[in-house]
Amino acid sequence: MDYRHCTLCPRQCGVDRTAGERGFCGCGSTPLVAKTMLHKWEEPALAGQGGSGAIFFGGCSLGCRYCQNRQISANPVGTPMDADGLRREMETLIAQGAENIDLVTPGHFLPDVCKALDKPLPVPVVYNCGGYERAEAIRTLAGKVDIFLPDLKYADDALAMELSGAGDYFRIATQAIKAMYEGVGPVQWQGKRLKKGVVIRHLILPGYVENSLKVLDWIGSTFAPGQVLVSLMRQYTPMPGLQPPLDRKITEEEYRSVLSWMYLNRLEGFVQEASSAGSRFIPDF
Repeated sequence: MDYRHCTLCPRQCGVDRTAGERGFCGCGSTPLVAKTMLHKWEEPALAGQGGSGAIFFGGCSLGCRYCQNRQISANPVGTPMDADGLRREMETLIAQGAENIDLVTPGHFLPDVCKALDKPLPVPVVYNCGGYERAEAIRTLAGKVDIFLPDLKYADDALAMELSGAGDYFRIATQAIKAMYEGVGPVQWQGKRLKKGVVIRHLILPGYVENSLKVLDWIGSTFAPGQVLVSLMRQYTPMPGLQPPLDRKITEEEYRSVLSWMYLNRLEGFVQEASSAGSRFIPDF
């Protein structure tokens, strides 16, 4: 899998990104790093006291209408940085006290990411993605990634097409998550810090509780209690110009309905306070 006939993401555009051709992600063959930071707002078991060493990549294989990182995902921006540059950035973040290296939406730059991780790092590597990943691509990360942090946004194909332009999202994402689990196995802890495993994030969308319940049903029927963790997110913040129901935050009733379903499925993990739904938690790009 490389940039010359790009099939890195499920879109499988087949373009030659080394020759200036552009596929769905809009990116060339050199990674674009939009921002690096010590990210204090990831799940506590990841961020710890020092924060996650986040590297945000420009571009994305999804087109989510409500994306909070739209500044860098819809119109790819960032500093060009090859594998050696990525490695230096990782080492700098670790020197600043990062508890892990948190690669945010890296899938369309996988060749350089893999090369940067050829030599093991002294902290866990987190692969933080929207879930829309090829299982074959995930398997190339064996031995390089310790913690997978995928979204599982939809169990409803029509909704996935409407909101993210990916009608095959559920099939693709569930295959990818299974490949992630095959790669790192059940959750492992080191004290209060997550050492290894899969944490599946799900963002509750206003007006689409039924979709959330189906997502949790799949996780509960696929994994035994404690094999993976779930991060149930109530941080949805409406972006300008969205139509109902996406023009509002989720209600307390919507959140409680989904939270109860999470417990009924015997899922373990993390939940968010209502105060997490606000623009102050969105990184400034």
